[in-house]
Amino acid sequence: MHGLGNDFVIVDARAEPFDVSPELARAIADRRTGVGCDQLIVLEPSETADLRMRIWNSDGGEVESCGNATRCVVQLTGASRIDSDGGMLEGEDLGAEVEVSIGEPRFGWEEIPLAYAMDTGALPMAWDGLEHPMALNVGNPHLVFFVPDAREVKLEVLGPRIENDPAFPERINVNVATYVHDRLKLRTFERGAGETLACGTGACASAVAAIATKRAQSPVTVDMTGGSLTISWAPGEPIRMRGAATHVFSGELDLEALQ
Repeated sequence: MHGLGNDFVIVDARAEPFDVSPELARAIADRRTGVGCDQLIVLEPSETADLRMRIWNSDGGEVESCGNATRCVVQLTGASRIDSDGGMLEGEDLGAEVEVSIGEPRFGWEEIPLAYAMDTGALPMAWDGLEHPMALNVGNPHLVFFVPDAREVKLEVLGPRIENDPAFPERINVNVATYVHDRLKLRTFERGAGETLACGTGACASAVAAIATKRAQSPVTVDMTGGSLTISWAPGEPIRMRGAATHVFSGELDLEALQ
């Protein structure tokens, strides 16, 4: 499945366990010798929700949350409550689109987390002209840089440097955003996956940052290479994200062929 081009291999392991190692996640995600995806999603039983969702990036690392994957899982399974390492998620299939709630954003330096205390509203840090980003956690950690033109940022160069900066002990997702004509133009470098066609949590983080800094009002339309999402948020409330989710194909995978 994919959400605006951010693509996933989804394994339903609710009836039979599916053990994932970093090596297996990388093998499945490989676009030449595997299936190919940005993230591997595994669905497991849950005692507190309709199901539990686990997420591995294409580099083999397990992460807490993925907004685009959440929409896909809601559409695929009909689940309305999904347990994840990023918190409890709620969703509703509206037909052409899926809306999910991913909880409230967190702004505390230790909640993101950062290596040491600093102002998360405008970090006193810079990388080759990208400076003073907002840091927040929307189920996973994000930086948001507001720039004159997101298209001009050398994200393929700066993304890995920022992601792996020692200030971010769990690494971090990097967003560059431009608010123009009442829309947010966004590019996201996802930790462990690189720049993707769309990033649901990146859209949420960037919209929250735009609303919090009074650049925009809720709801915010976020345009990415793969398409657009509508993000709604007010202080003290959960973030709501609405957009498409697309089923591409179902099949069987010979795991021994990946060895």
